[in-house]
Parts: sequence; structure tokens; C-alpha cells
Amino acid sequence: MIKSEIHFTVELDDNRIPDKIFWDATENPNEGINETKAICISVWDHYHKGLLGINLWTKDMPVDEMNHFAVDVLGNLSQMLKDSTQDQKMIAILEDAGRQITKHLNEQDKLEKEAKK
Repeated sequence: MIKSEIHFTVELDDNRIPDKIFWDATENPNEGINETKAICISVWDHYHKGLLGINLWTKDMPVDEMNHFAVDVLGNLSQMLKDSTQDQKMIAILEDAGRQITKHLNEQDKLEKEAKK
């Protein structure tokens, strides 16, 4: 049997707020430990029929990057459903939500640029 492992290391400040997050995996294409600003891990607990989730971000994660991270997580969820269930209604709802959020972020970016002028 082939095994694949994923490891996360979180460095906390004195207030137990994530300062740095590192990850590594046996099948990591980047070879070696990588630093990241945010992680979102979801595990299905089949016994209790619910989600076990870990969402962490560092204190220096920029808000605009966090927003884009959320859009990418939503897109990843949509792709997971395409690959696993082919439930077209759920996929369409998620994709629509992604478009709406992206539109909102684009409008926010435009307003911020205009305010800086």
C-alpha cells in the first residue's frame, strides 16, 4: 500500500494567534516545507455525519488575499462536487455564488482605486 502524508506546523505568538504556518507533503511538487498565510481543512466525520474543520490564517494575512482565498475555496468545493457527485444544481449554486462574490470584490477594488485618486 502506498501512503501519502501531509503535515502542518503552526507557530503561535504569545496570545496563541498564528504567526506562521508551514506545510509539507510527501507528494509536494515544491519539495520541502512551504510557508503559507492561510489553511482551510475540512474532514468529514462519517460517524457523527458532520464537518470537522480547521480554518487558520496568520495575523499578517492581507484582507484582499483572504477574500480571494475564500473564492478559491468555493471554486475548489464546486470542482469537488463535479468530480464526485455531478449534482448540477449544487454545482450551479456554488458557481453562481463564486461569480457574485467575485463581482463584489471587483466592485470593492474599483471603489478603493477611485478613493485613492
